[in-house]
Amino acid sequence: MAGVLYVVPTPIGDESDGSLRAREVLRTVDLVAAEDTRITARLLAEWGIGPRPLWSTHDYNEAERAVAIVGRVLAGESVALVSDAGTPLVSDPGYRVVCAAVEAGAPVVVLPGPCAAITALVGSALPPDRFVFLGFLPRDAGPRDSLLGERRHEPATLIAYEAPHRIVDTLRAVTRVLGPRRVSVARSLTKIWEDYLRGVPDEVADRLAAEGEVKGEFTLVIEGFRGPAGAADEARVEALVQGLVAAGVSVATVRDVVAGVYGLPRRDIYQRALLHRDRERQ
Repeated sequence: MAGVLYVVPTPIGDESDGSLRAREVLRTVDLVAAEDTRITARLLAEWGIGPRPLWSTHDYNEAERAVAIVGRVLAGESVALVSDAGTPLVSDPGYRVVCAAVEAGAPVVVLPGPCAAITALVGSALPPDRFVFLGFLPRDAGPRDSLLGERRHEPATLIAYEAPHRIVDTLRAVTRVLGPRRVSVARSLTKIWEDYLRGVPDEVADRLAAEGEVKGEFTLVIEGFRGPAGAADEARVEALVQGLVAAGVSVATVRDVVAGVYGLPRRDIYQRALLHRDRERQ
């Protein structure tokens, strides 16, 4: 009788985020296939789980390991697949192992758990109903800009991982390639120094650049393409500007809020707000 291949998410920062089910699986399986056995061994010790058989399973040996892991599952053993942090396969190793197991007819059980992309999306204050995950952006500017350019008219929210020494340049590229749409940069999620930087790309880039040496792990969330306002949107924009001005909101704030939400030129919104303010004063 075949065993089971468990895909087990692990914490992305705070070690208490590991579920009871994840801990129980890791405590009872016959083998743990880990991206880095040293990191997994430390996590197991933190969770009070005694030494477990560990197999190093990473990008460079995954194809070979997949055959061996599936063989052990088909022989009746249970194997847990883990990455260094978060959910395996999501910009982490494991895809070839899962594919091999499915092709061989071996049972695969996926546990829900931590994922930086989803956590950052939920905390971004950007539309979460549709999103596209881009993984790690290309290291070189040309391929990175080309990838962003391919998504210029994508209406879904975009999510990407980026390195600390490239995040400022990438934010500048977002403005250059996609325009001044809203972004959210989530840093060091679930760690004690976790923070979110929200705004238009250049503003967020300036705040990070002012730090000097930028540190942390970054998840970038980018507002999807909204396109030019149609007739219905135009009416809503006008009503929103008028309502905010009538409520006493400053012209500058109206400009920033409405332009950010609808992706419209700030100067245009500013002029509309001035017009309504002048009418209110008459």
